[in-house]
Amino acid sequence: MRSFRPLLAPAAVAAALALTATGCGPGEDAPGGSPSASAAQTPGGAGAGKITIPEDLKGRLKEHGIDLDKWRGGEWRNWDKDKWLREAQDFVNPIIEDLWDPDRMREAEEPDRPVDDGDLSGDEGVTDPTPRRVEATRVATPYHGSAPEAGKLLFDGPKGSMVCSATVVKDPAHPGKSNLVWTAGHCVHAGKNGGWYRNIAFVPSYNDKGLSTDRSEAATREDVAPYGVWWGDWAQTSEQWIDQGAPVGGQGAPYDFAVVHVTPEKGSGGKSLEETVGSALPVDFAAPAAAGIAEMEATGYPAAPPYDGEKLYRCADKPGRLSLKAGQPTMYRIGCSMTGGSSGGGWVATGGNGEPALVSNTSIGPVTAGWLAGPRLGAEAKGVYTAVSEKFAGR
Repeated sequence: MRSFRPLLAPAAVAAALALTATGCGPGEDAPGGSPSASAAQTPGGAGAGKITIPEDLKGRLKEHGIDLDKWRGGEWRNWDKDKWLREAQDFVNPIIEDLWDPDRMREAEEPDRPVDDGDLSGDEGVTDPTPRRVEATRVATPYHGSAPEAGKLLFDGPKGSMVCSATVVKDPAHPGKSNLVWTAGHCVHAGKNGGWYRNIAFVPSYNDKGLSTDRSEAATREDVAPYGVWWGDWAQTSEQWIDQGAPVGGQGAPYDFAVVHVTPEKGSGGKSLEETVGSALPVDFAAPAAAGIAEMEATGYPAAPPYDGEKLYRCADKPGRLSLKAGQPTMYRIGCSMTGGSSGGGWVATGGNGEPALVSNTSIGPVTAGWLAGPRLGAEAKGVYTAVSEKFAGR
């Protein structure tokens, strides 16, 4: 999770090109706004476990001075502002096979440091008292049996390898065969002072057996990533996060959500992500305000002390309200001890049909790690989700 700054880590879009679009929308204690987003365009389809990049796309990338061979060979590590392409419409991030080995996965961490509770500002009229601290509990192993939709999101930024959490969600365009992952906006884009992150990859059921740090150091890639590594080939977040998001959350926090479309790094036998893990959560864009929800459960891989990022945890609590600025949507807030690394992890509540549904994601939290806050998903979030689904509807 982040602490008023991408504490969790932001992530980039993977495969080859990323475009940015926008939109807006607010409302006190109510989600709203028109759809908007940023995206990364896939360089091609997966064939025989490989990703191919069409010749015309290669040409467009070269127009930006990007040599794919050099990129895969390490040029992506060049974070020069001009080459970061924050203001450009294109973002390149081809799959680099075996880049995310067990050591690199384990060493990824949350960037920067969180802020103190005293730095929080907000409209007290719609902010409830700080919730009591709730100690996170370990998810039972194997994680695939207890929380098959959960996983770890990995990516690279100017300060090194970083980590977030994410959730497999349903795709209305591909019932039962979704390749969509839900996470936080700061897990794909650095916000107003940065750009798209690179080498984003999703690992479902990361460290499925819950191996301790010393044992995981000797683990194989199959132990750490039993269902493979899935690279993002398209991602979208809100315009508000891109324009207002900051390392400490900023005014973009109520819009800190993103959807990533993924593809297997080395093939999956033709199976989608949902088919591979056996589950995906629906997303509820009409969930009630905090007062109307009895309990929310947040799941993630906290990486900042006292946690090590190797194990999956969850917190359950009745949500309250947190308002960062009058006129913007009020966020949900729960008591939880999880720290950086849990950002982007899904928040689940009982949906209108009585079944579990994703209703938010971890966005921000204080330095003392006593609570977490997540955006209330409304029209803006639905627009991002729908755009990604429709992009791949015919594929």
